Amino acid sequence: MSEYLVTGGAGFIGGHLAERLVRDGKSVCILDNFSSGREANLRSWGDRAEIIRGDIRDRADVTRALSGVRVVFHLAALPSVPKSVADPLTSHDINVNGTLNVLIAARDARVQRLVFSSSSAVYGDSPDLPKREDMTPTPISPYGLHKLVGEQYGQLFTRTYGLQTVSLRYFNVYGPRQDPQSEYAAAIPKFITCLLAGRPPTVFGDGEQTRDFTYVANVVDANLAAAAASPEAVGQTCNIAGGRRISVNELIATLKNILGSFIAPAYAPPRPGDVLHSLADIAKAQRLLGVAARVELAEGLRRTVEWFRRQSPAS
Repeated sequence: MSEYLVTGGAGFIGGHLAERLVRDGKSVCILDNFSSGREANLRSWGDRAEIIRGDIRDRADVTRALSGVRVVFHLAALPSVPKSVADPLTSHDINVNGTLNVLIAARDARVQRLVFSSSSAVYGDSPDLPKREDMTPTPISPYGLHKLVGEQYGQLFTRTYGLQTVSLRYFNVYGPRQDPQSEYAAAIPKFITCLLAGRPPTVFGDGEQTRDFTYVANVVDANLAAAAASPEAVGQTCNIAGGRRISVNELIATLKNILGSFIAPAYAPPRPGDVLHSLADIAKAQRLLGVAARVELAEGLRRTVEWFRRQSPAS
């Protein structure tokens, strides 16, 4: 039996979180169907965790994984705006039905606290900046809507069943081990791998859209803080971000500077469902969870570039 369950623990963020727990000497169970999670993310430490190859939509898998668990970190999802636009039914099944399944099983197992991974996509494309948790959500993609439903289900389970839940809205997480190969991969790993290979990175839109990028170690810190936070945090939603924004063009210029590259990006039409500007107000997370961005953007990008450079065949 394990004290901590990380759903999606073989994924990018989940793998970093599970690794931190294991290296801190915690008893950890990972539930992942490996549809996007990777064995490579577990390579150096996975033998010290219980790994269940299962699906959050399968009640038996979730019930088995929850045996003896005190805290659930629910990260398993289909985390893609474009994929949710192309196939909203599958995205809904995983992100909404799967989350409800985890909440019900956690309630029945008398779990102490569940930390839910949400997304800045819930804010949609409102021009108001910075994004604050008390703003009315206006998601413009199925993925954003699904994450909002997950937050609200968590709050309902807190009010109705007494399951302690905290939701964290991530803003553009990046870092080592992020998969650049998927058609729906995040921007930073794609940009880095293109520049390392001597290819122009593709920018959707004019590159003047802005993002509040968040280094993965800061997200791990926030999850651990949310699991241990005071009762005041229960039933609440907090932005997890750096609290500063940078345009995609500026980001590529920074990466080119770190890599010593002179390759210009290639521009393509904007993608449906993508927001233009994103910036988080992180005061609530600082107040309720006691966390701020420990790793700043420049340092996080440097660490990420160095990791991808070590993986590059040319290195």
